Amino acid sequence: MAGGYLCRPAIILFLVAEPELKSPTSQYFQVIKVATAMIILWLLFFFILGTAIGSFINVVADRLPAGKSIISPPSHCPKCHYRLSAKDNIPIFSYLWLRGHCRNCGATIPMRLFLMELGMGLLFTFLYWHFGFIWELAFVAFYCCIFVILAVTDLEHGVLPNKIVYTGIAIAFVLAALGSLFGFEPHYITDLGFKWWAVNAVIGGAIFFGFLFIIVVASRGGMGWGDVKLAGLVGLVTGFPLVFVAMFLAFVGGGLIAGIFLLLKVKKRKDAIPFGPFISLAAMATLFWGKDILGFFLGG
Repeated sequence: MAGGYLCRPAIILFLVAEPELKSPTSQYFQVIKVATAMIILWLLFFFILGTAIGSFINVVADRLPAGKSIISPPSHCPKCHYRLSAKDNIPIFSYLWLRGHCRNCGATIPMRLFLMELGMGLLFTFLYWHFGFIWELAFVAFYCCIFVILAVTDLEHGVLPNKIVYTGIAIAFVLAALGSLFGFEPHYITDLGFKWWAVNAVIGGAIFFGFLFIIVVASRGGMGWGDVKLAGLVGLVTGFPLVFVAMFLAFVGGGLIAGIFLLLKVKKRKDAIPFGPFISLAAMATLFWGKDILGFFLGG
């Protein structure tokens, strides 16, 4: 197994090793050299993979809210409908090569497409570095893709597509049920025993869903029902008690940004600010550092 759990400690040990062990002729040096080369190759692989997935997320975020197929027609310029060739679809590179404009009509390509590809490349690189090359990396990467899609669609279109939310809920529940049944659980949830993973997931989903449900009913439309369903998904993914970390981060982050917008007069008091992106970002942060944050507040 290569990845964060093995290569990072190995590199640190090399940095603090005795001078004679750092000699290029020493066996210790050769081992660290191979380990370093492997982690660099894997980081590069995950960066490229992330940019490709980011390109697909752009398609989903643009087409799904409009009720269009994410499969057909193939990628094309929305203005002149010029079908993009393979060389126009290379993540990051094509945008830079074309200087952000359509090859055929010269229309401006939204900067978000480039930023999404770059951001997802960096995110996948971080995921590999943080979790290592272990089975739960696939789970976290999948959930991150869902949360990124939902954050973008809510920001740009004001919707949280049910197809994405319900799919995420179904998969999160099935994974938790399988984990409880066959005896495995990921490291990113609180270790209460694998038999309780499904129970933790359901409790977490119920807590966040119920909390926002009460807010929506009490505020009479101050928050959307899409946020409530997204909260249920986040609760299922993070489980109990880490759902409280996700809730805390979402409300604190949303409150801070809203306060800054009001202070800078970017938004008025009655202007709506999408809450979905804050829930999504809080969920991802909880997957990465939730146990550490919870331990900090509990004094552990």
